[in-house]
Amino acid sequence: MIKDIHKRYLKHRFRNPKLHKLNRIAIDEISIGKGQRYLTVVLGLQSGEVVFVGQGKGADALNPFFSRLKRSQGGVNKIKAVATDMSPAYTLAVATHLPGAIHVFDRFHVVKLYNEKLSDLRRDIHRSVETIEEKKLLKGTRWLLLKNPQNLDPDRNEQQRLDDALRINQPLATAYYMKEDLRCFWDQADKDVAEQFLDDWIGRAQVSGIAMLKQFAETLMLHRRGLLGWYDVPISTGPLEGTNNKIKTLQRQAYGYRDLEYFTWRIYGLYEAKYALTG
Repeated sequence: MIKDIHKRYLKHRFRNPKLHKLNRIAIDEISIGKGQRYLTVVLGLQSGEVVFVGQGKGADALNPFFSRLKRSQGGVNKIKAVATDMSPAYTLAVATHLPGAIHVFDRFHVVKLYNEKLSDLRRDIHRSVETIEEKKLLKGTRWLLLKNPQNLDPDRNEQQRLDDALRINQPLATAYYMKEDLRCFWDQADKDVAEQFLDDWIGRAQVSGIAMLKQFAETLMLHRRGLLGWYDVPISTGPLEGTNNKIKTLQRQAYGYRDLEYFTWRIYGLYEAKYALTG
């Protein structure tokens, strides 16, 4: 009974999100349980409010949002910038429904994708080396490769272990240092300098002779415009990642939700939720 009362209140309170004030948005999906169950969340980056929660993931999950946006005051033209990952579905959806918006690919997802490729390369190299000494040096280095250099723990001798692993394998060392170089892309002085930096990075990756780097260079070339878009509008999906963490906490606190509609309305209400220590 209490749940039904709360559900009716949330539905009345949030059934008509204020879309006319939207200017910059972030889009991402979140897994809500086993069986490939997803929700697609749209966040207003200026207010921090969840303005849409769609069932499933991909372009189809966003269709109700774009339909509602077209009917709102100002229509789709008021959206000036969109932050997403490099998903083809989001790229197509933004190009189709928001052609006038600047599409920015989130830096966190770009680096995350590179780290996944780097982990695969390390695993392949570990399988291919023949000597016990090389296998020993490479064992347990995955997280060392993914860590930022400034976060390596001197008390655990992590820098020396990383240096030893890179010393015995040139392809792994090249891929690692290219990763550190790629992180500097978002710290350039302006868009022109960033464009030169990106071209240089792609060129070095293409002539490296390492298949993983060549493939990633092609990925960056395909998403070049969205990467450089960060220098037009420096936004990311970071605030939405924080909201997704709140959604996961909300789900854990309730040990899951049987009523998905109620869960959805609670997500809309997260922006107004207050967290305080008691007792």
